[in-house]
Amino acid sequence: MADNTIVSSGSERPGGGANRVVALCGPYLSGKTTLLETLLYATGAINRRGRPRDGSSTGDGAPEARKLGMGTELNVATCTYLGDSWTFLDCPGSIEFLHDTMSALSVCDAAVIVCEPVPDRVAALTPLLRALEARHVPHLFFVNKMDAAHARVSDMMAALQSVSERKLVLRQVPIRKTTADGGEETQGYVDLVSERAYRYKQGGASDLIEMPAELLPTETEARREMMETLAEFDDTLLEQLIEDVAPEKSLIYRDLHDEFGADQITPVLLGAGEHEHGVRRLLKALRHDTPFSPESAKRRGLEVNGAAVAECFKVSHQAHAGKLSLCRIWSGSVAEGQTLASTRVGGVMRLFGQRHDKLHQAAAGDLVALAKIEGLSAGQIMTAGGIVDSPDRLATESPVYGLAIVPKNRSDEVKLSSALHKIIEEDPSLSAGHRDDTGEFVIRGQGEMHLRVALEKLAGRYNVPVDSSPPRVAYKETIRKGVQQHGRYKRQTGGHGQFGDVKIEIQPLGRGEGFKFIDKIVGGVVPRNFIPAVEMGVVDYLKQGPLGQPVVDLSVTLFDGQYHTVDSSEMSFKQAARVAMSEAMPKCDPVLLEPILKVTIAAPSEATSRIQRLVSGRRGQLLGFDARPGWPGWDEVAALMPESEIGDLIIEIRSATQGVGTYHAEFDHLQEMAGRAAEKVVDEGKRRAAGAR
Repeated sequence: MADNTIVSSGSERPGGGANRVVALCGPYLSGKTTLLETLLYATGAINRRGRPRDGSSTGDGAPEARKLGMGTELNVATCTYLGDSWTFLDCPGSIEFLHDTMSALSVCDAAVIVCEPVPDRVAALTPLLRALEARHVPHLFFVNKMDAAHARVSDMMAALQSVSERKLVLRQVPIRKTTADGGEETQGYVDLVSERAYRYKQGGASDLIEMPAELLPTETEARREMMETLAEFDDTLLEQLIEDVAPEKSLIYRDLHDEFGADQITPVLLGAGEHEHGVRRLLKALRHDTPFSPESAKRRGLEVNGAAVAECFKVSHQAHAGKLSLCRIWSGSVAEGQTLASTRVGGVMRLFGQRHDKLHQAAAGDLVALAKIEGLSAGQIMTAGGIVDSPDRLATESPVYGLAIVPKNRSDEVKLSSALHKIIEEDPSLSAGHRDDTGEFVIRGQGEMHLRVALEKLAGRYNVPVDSSPPRVAYKETIRKGVQQHGRYKRQTGGHGQFGDVKIEIQPLGRGEGFKFIDKIVGGVVPRNFIPAVEMGVVDYLKQGPLGQPVVDLSVTLFDGQYHTVDSSEMSFKQAARVAMSEAMPKCDPVLLEPILKVTIAAPSEATSRIQRLVSGRRGQLLGFDARPGWPGWDEVAALMPESEIGDLIIEIRSATQGVGTYHAEFDHLQEMAGRAAEKVVDEGKRRAAGAR
């Protein structure tokens, strides 16, 4: 977010009521950013609607988002509607940026799930729904792009119900008209509570029209289903339905409000954000049903007693403003210059896309950015008494994709470390660090696009361009048989020479036993103070064996040797050990080992067979599959797979699962590798070793 600070007059807050926060979330290309733009236009917050595709929208304003044409981070905008203040959080749609969405759900009062009217794509909603339901966040569906819908609403409702654990409540039925080409066009809707019909109007509120006679049977049946669902949670309404008494509309509105706020039902509204269809109806539903911040704080288990309580859910680093902590104020107020947790608040800002509006004070319910709170991280709560972790602080996601990186300019290594620290603080689902077994510096994240955005930030925001490549596989090598070997190191260069003489025995160990050094010297043939040097020489050699890889699972026994009272030294015995190892190891029948990982792939059940074929095609050994706990309609496929086969595994998993599949992998064992694949690895290791000399 660029720093474009505007100073507001006084500490006024928009609207007369406490601010409520709503997250707009849904899959990539569902139209969330376009819906946000229309919401802001409908509330008068902007004078004209921008378009994400030409880079003029309030959301998706980050340089990386503009360049890639997709949401890459959270966007925030505050507006007023009918005297109430609202903050909308436009969440990225790709599962690779799901951490930002999860962060937003921590501080929102309600969520709008934006989806397309395509039943076959509802599986993409499952990760989001599981997160909302686990947190008991009130949420509703906004079925977008109804102007281009081909599926029946009943089919869409059935598909949505199959992935939702909450009962769905359809709030509207569409009014459709057959077009000249034989297709259908959605012209408006019937509100099932008021039983009024409306025709959409571009750029304004829908017009009230007479109920189409042909729609009456459909409307009557849909309204009956709505009331039967609400009656499951209201005995009064249930009695009236049983007695065939027409309930008061006020009772239905009250049930919708109460059951939505308690996360017992999920309303479903229809519209088309790009054409402003159904957007004002959505705003009215949110205004009537969205809980206020005290109710959300209670749901979260937060203690609110009137004193200042601010929860940080995201950190942003700005070129001019420095570190900004995006916070929800749950209680009290926070002002510029105020001291919280022994830290002075450097500034209070309201966010509107890439714009920062400076405030003197933020009140309970507000969502603002606090400047220069260095000790505060995402997932922490700040009070006058100190900083504590949020009760439901997000766990760090397991990475599924990695790249080895080096700065294009070697002098940028310090800058790279500083820039990565800031990028990871903004997005904790990224991680980076040196990998000891390959010597590479690897950045890891949630997918190919996730890392691409991170590298774009390094180059664009921090002027640290890097070269990237797939990380090397941590191959090892071991031996199949043992040998005894004599090794002598002797140099005479004038004055004191160098002399070391050792006899060692090398034996293979069981897989996973590592390395053992055994001292069997008797009679002082090798002085005790030189024996550690022998071990050091052996260990140093094992970093790269005859096949070019680190050597594991063997024992080396020092059983004899000689020394010179003047010329022997630790260095000479270390070199003698290296000589013995280099001559002995090729005789030990060395063999290459490749790491095998245990992989658990989570995917919608309809994709399970594709995932199994994918595993088999990558030299994987299937262990079986089972239902994913707590995820109806999902499976987990377990397999053993070579590390060399999972570098880009996530790309194919996402391709086979509408972009929502994922996996977890952990090291299981080392396995012998032979044939042409092993020869290729050995040749590559030798070329790399030659290039390093």
